Amino acid sequence: MTLRLTNTLTRRTEPFEPLVPGQVSLYCCGVTVYDLCHLGHARSYIVWDVLRRYLLWSGYAVTFVQNYTDIDDKILRRAAEEGSSMEAVSERNIEAFRVDMAALNILPPDRMPRATGSLDAIRALIAELEAKGAAYSVEGDVYFAVMQHAGYGKLSGRDLGEQQQNAEGRVSQAEEARKRHPFDFALWKAAKPGEPSFPSPWGAGRPGWHIECSAMVREELGDTIDIHLGGADLIFPHHENEIAQSEAATGQELARTWLHNGMVNVGGEKMSKSLGNFTTIRALLASGVSPMTLRLFVLQAHYRKPLDFTDQALEAAATGWKGLNAALGLGQRFGTALGWPASGGAPNPGEARQRFRAAMDDDLNTAAALAVLFELARPLKALANRLERGDTARSEEAAELAPRWQELVELAGVLGLMAENRKLGATVVTFSSAAATSAEAGTSEAATKAGKTADDTADDTAILERIAERQAAKAARDFASADRIRAELKQQGVELIDKPGGVTDWIRS
Repeated sequence: MTLRLTNTLTRRTEPFEPLVPGQVSLYCCGVTVYDLCHLGHARSYIVWDVLRRYLLWSGYAVTFVQNYTDIDDKILRRAAEEGSSMEAVSERNIEAFRVDMAALNILPPDRMPRATGSLDAIRALIAELEAKGAAYSVEGDVYFAVMQHAGYGKLSGRDLGEQQQNAEGRVSQAEEARKRHPFDFALWKAAKPGEPSFPSPWGAGRPGWHIECSAMVREELGDTIDIHLGGADLIFPHHENEIAQSEAATGQELARTWLHNGMVNVGGEKMSKSLGNFTTIRALLASGVSPMTLRLFVLQAHYRKPLDFTDQALEAAATGWKGLNAALGLGQRFGTALGWPASGGAPNPGEARQRFRAAMDDDLNTAAALAVLFELARPLKALANRLERGDTARSEEAAELAPRWQELVELAGVLGLMAENRKLGATVVTFSSAAATSAEAGTSEAATKAGKTADDTADDTAILERIAERQAAKAARDFASADRIRAELKQQGVELIDKPGGVTDWIRS
């Protein structure tokens, strides 16, 4: 198979063919740096990090550019609330972004331009649009004339008569009154009293939201790029407007492929501060959820589908990661005793690798790819548990499992998953208060009350790990494996009870 991706622009899943053979140009819309990153950012940037890692692993030379929006009304409002400056708010949150992304093992982009550092490119692009009759100025404001672009609406599929222009409070009624057409959008905004401003041919002001990305794409990667990335909430108006202004200026296609990840819900509801379910990456990790648990959880769902954060789903992901982590860490913990090399010597391509590649080539089916990892990990996890108890491994067994471990580490690395050293248990997070409790501690307490032994509790953990494997198989639509795991547990006297929302309970029959 070759890599196939679902292109938002064509609404088809298509074979990926880069503009230049062997090279891929990626542009990802970055954050507006007025606050800490939240779960929606985590989902988006983990997914696109995996795309980048997979392209690199497949042998492509990848150039990945992601921007910072550091000029925006939201930043100015935050600065006014704090009594600080636009620069101070931006710098603080840019540094926080870097810390959060590193915690999630997200590779740093090759380049991260800022709007404030791209003002010459922005002004030049606006001037080109004005010269071509695609933009006009009114009292220091410059607007894009939507009716001059015949293809407007081709990405979102919306009719102009149905468009909603007031995107996230970035457009005021005063701005609307200056427009020739209600759907026109700002390229340059005239300075307001007391606000930071920059010189331009149209007077002091600052760029609009949409023009920033068009200018940075062209400055960093050229007129046409291979893949443009972002969340589904950016399809309209941001990406629609990017296409219109870029293509009106250059006469070239802005991006060959447009990829968008699905939205994030919390407990079945849209994540928002007003609902009290808004959680930052930093708060989630501080609550006890490990970075790799979060990464595994995100990758268990297809990137284009909505992702629902619930306590139960995160707990299941934590349990699944506990077993996978034990397998991944086997070489670091016991490699010397097993006579394994510290690194290198990747195994010859085998059936597991082929299934992993087939899954990823199928529009980044990370759920199916995870199912391959869980299968590879099973005997490694069993060996790790035995060695933890003080048992020894036969030399033949160690030699047989060494290439399996190397393959697991390599393929997990393509998904950005790596062994964590700290002791991990399932973690339950209450999103309304961002408080967390350790399910592992809760299990120990419950076991004591029920008179369970340590072995009983260990058995319970093994059951939860098999349930996590089954959930990964179901997510990958590998129902044969899911049924096999259910049957195996039933033979062991464990009955599974599937409940709404993807939750699975169990009882001893």
